[in-house]
Amino acid sequence: MVASPGIYLTPDEYLQMEENSDIKHEYIDGYIYAMAGALDSHVTIAGNLFTLIRNHVRGSGCRAYISDMKARIESLNRYYYPDVMVTCDQRDQETPGYKRFPCLIVEILSNSTEAFDRGDKFSDYQTIDSLQEYILINTKRQRVECFRRNEQGLWVLQTYTAKDESLRLQSINLEIAIAELYEDVSFPENPDSLPPQMG
Repeated sequence: MVASPGIYLTPDEYLQMEENSDIKHEYIDGYIYAMAGALDSHVTIAGNLFTLIRNHVRGSGCRAYISDMKARIESLNRYYYPDVMVTCDQRDQETPGYKRFPCLIVEILSNSTEAFDRGDKFSDYQTIDSLQEYILINTKRQRVECFRRNEQGLWVLQTYTAKDESLRLQSINLEIAIAELYEDVSFPENPDSLPPQMG
């Protein structure tokens, strides 16, 4: 994300501005942060995952969204754009511009956003009571980290790699082949030398 000039906006002002903006902005405590474009691997993984989830939840009452739908964290006065999000709460049909009750949020990692996705953003997402799973997907190698909220309210990590063959999204009762998630993705020969990028 790139910080925009420091003009304070109310949530309503932000939503109105975002409807007419050519650039997506995330909203944190009254200030907006512009989002840049993503690389091929990021977009391909997001498309693969959305397609698999959308086909699975069709007709179930759950809705899947990809990158352009905002997640609203009311308690913290924030709006984020998850790469993929699923909500099964009918109250989310009342707000066409954002969703407040997701059960699943997915972020696809990039060099420039990884620390934020793992740190402050994950901390913010944890305050959403309806959220059951938070998924981080690596674009440099076949590696998926799934954080699940257990019955005690603690977040437990399960990591999936190519040797696992598939991963399970418990929040929507879906098993996905790792090969399908990463279909058509080309990995760098030296993944740790990639330049910073947004996504």
